[in-house]
Amino acid sequence: MKLTLTSGRAGQAKVSPTGQKSAFTLVEIALSLAIIGFALVAIIGVLPTGLNVQRDNREETIIVHEANYFMDAIRNGARGLDELTNSIIRIRNDWTTYNTNNTPWSKVASDYDEYTKTTFRVTSSSSPSEFELTNGYRIIGLLGRPKFESLGAPNIRSNHVVAYMHALSGAASEKFPVDNPTVLDLAFNYRMIVEVHSVPLADTNTAFARELSPNLKELRLIFRWPLRADGTTGDGRQVFRTMTGGQLVRTNDVAEPQQPLFFFEPTTFVNLNAP
Repeated sequence: MKLTLTSGRAGQAKVSPTGQKSAFTLVEIALSLAIIGFALVAIIGVLPTGLNVQRDNREETIIVHEANYFMDAIRNGARGLDELTNSIIRIRNDWTTYNTNNTPWSKVASDYDEYTKTTFRVTSSSSPSEFELTNGYRIIGLLGRPKFESLGAPNIRSNHVVAYMHALSGAASEKFPVDNPTVLDLAFNYRMIVEVHSVPLADTNTAFARELSPNLKELRLIFRWPLRADGTTGDGRQVFRTMTGGQLVRTNDVAEPQQPLFFFEPTTFVNLNAP
């Protein structure tokens, strides 16, 4: 009887003394499929987590970029950022007027103003006849409105300015000139609250403090994302703060002088000539 043997290398079957080749049994195949299936279940289970982490990192990167952009634009009083009209959805200011002669302050009136690229709603007595968001000058001017605005003693107006935005950066398929409402609703959008505060000073009696108070402001940007179609937001939240030196100037639009706009002039400072 002739015996034929092999080295048993991978990919080759061993030959028995009788000349018959051996193979895997059904039990071995079942065990192999079970091991592969267990590994695939573990991989598929981790995959959604990895995708969510990638999405969150992408969104946070976009938010950081947008925050730096708007901080520079607002604190420098930018006037020519007309590309913002491609990303703005609307700007809304919920305001309340208080009488400061009473303690606590008594509420005089409250309502909201809202602006888009095609419509507007202004409830103040000096409401403009037309003020759509047709250029960057108007957008930055509305975002620069201070949190607390003096209307003449004893009235103080509290403003809550919110901008609803399409992301300036991100996928090209979501950017101008794309104007499909469905695509824009599914794109990455966010809500940005802008607050311009006077810096509280512990000592206001010194000449230095009296000079510093009108020339130093805190700019705070609060981002919430993602923005859903019904106006609500998801769990994403980030706050950015910076100090801004210079005078906050109230002006208006040339075409509509009744609408107040606010711009920082970082090279212009108020001199009170305090003793």
